[in-house]
Amino acid sequence: MGRPVTPGELRALIAAPHPDVAPLPPAAERPGGIRLLRGVPYAVPDGARPLELDLWLPGTPGPAPLVLFVHGGAWRRGLRDDMGVTTRAWEPGPFERIAAAGLAVACADYRLSGEATFPAPLEDLRAALRWLGVRAAELGVDPAHTVVWGESAGGHLAALLALTHREPRLAGAVVWYGPADLTTPRPPFDPADPATPEALLLGAAPGDVTEAAVAASPVRQVHRDAPPFLVVHGEADTMVACSHGRDLAGALRAAGAPVELVTVPGADHGWYGLEQEAVERILTRSVAFATTAK
Repeated sequence: MGRPVTPGELRALIAAPHPDVAPLPPAAERPGGIRLLRGVPYAVPDGARPLELDLWLPGTPGPAPLVLFVHGGAWRRGLRDDMGVTTRAWEPGPFERIAAAGLAVACADYRLSGEATFPAPLEDLRAALRWLGVRAAELGVDPAHTVVWGESAGGHLAALLALTHREPRLAGAVVWYGPADLTTPRPPFDPADPATPEALLLGAAPGDVTEAAVAASPVRQVHRDAPPFLVVHGEADTMVACSHGRDLAGALRAAGAPVELVTVPGADHGWYGLEQEAVERILTRSVAFATTAK
């Protein structure tokens, strides 16, 4: 037997390896040389569950441009590998299609509003970026070409991450129907209501915590050095008004930052109401943007 150890030493011995040095899980091989690594821990916030991401790595040679994908779910629920209702039956799925285009994709967990309030989810995404930079060489990804891409609540967080993460600056942001303003009434959102998803995110009605609501509003964080944005929003969105997308794009344009705005006639939230071919065209346009953004 070895020497006795102190409780602190024993705690360190039995703890799981730190995500920065933990072995990567075996990769599942997909067609075209794509590799899928599921459930890779990237951070362990104090007192919280380990946060994980799924990695889709393309079969192309050389460091691959990287997409950090942020799922939706009203900041309250959702799965990291879900791009929304209209893509769930796709075969191959949307992330495999993105990887087939030569982009690596990291689909990240973040703490939901029942676990921690803002800015916790934004801090988690910053931690994911840091981890991807630390492990970039063994993953074969290029952290200098990272585009953040989110849908719904994930689009909100993607926009905030792109606007507030200065070092290193992200290459671009793809925002699908994301809330951009948590300060102004926009039906069905009421900043005085303490029961909205936005209020649960902030821990109180946005109208009662105006400083936090401003900090959590992408439209209020815009600056001229923002990376390029692609903002795509359905004109018939009944959950997040299309004015969010228009106002975010307008603020970026007014600041002198590069932005493309695409509004989609007849599309409700999650692209509900669109034919599959139309959703596929939106994905294709978004992939093209992520490939060339810098």
